[in-house]
Amino acid sequence: MAFLLEHLAQTLVVLGIACLIVEVAVLGFATFVLFFLGLSLVISGGLMYAGMLDQTWLTALWFNALVTTLLAVFLWKPLRRMQDVTDDKEVTSDFAELTFTLEKDLNADSRIFHTYSGIAWQLKSKQPITAGTEVKVVKKEVGAFWIEPN
Repeated sequence: MAFLLEHLAQTLVVLGIACLIVEVAVLGFATFVLFFLGLSLVISGGLMYAGMLDQTWLTALWFNALVTTLLAVFLWKPLRRMQDVTDDKEVTSDFAELTFTLEKDLNADSRIFHTYSGIAWQLKSKQPITAGTEVKVVKKEVGAFWIEPN
């Protein structure tokens, strides 16, 4: 215990970095609580190391309680807004360039499959397509290719 008190600034920085790593790597930046605490610990450890704060457990406790609270008050909403931003654009992949010849007639009631990369994909289309037509994949869903004439 004397070792930790003797090296309190370094201990706080290490604990802060550990909290930040757990928040980002393990929790995926989902809760923010460890982020605020980790940031507060790093700040207090840095200020203690620079001699701007006394190196006592009581100072560390009160300073971290205050700074963690202030960080939470000021950063909660901006970080929450950052998490709520989603990207709805369609992802393109190698499936989008896939073209092949349709072996059977395809309509709304048919269940036709096309094997690609070892997986049997159900073929779907908004319009009927006759057998022998060159088609291309325009959209992917779980287990299904949406196709249209090429």
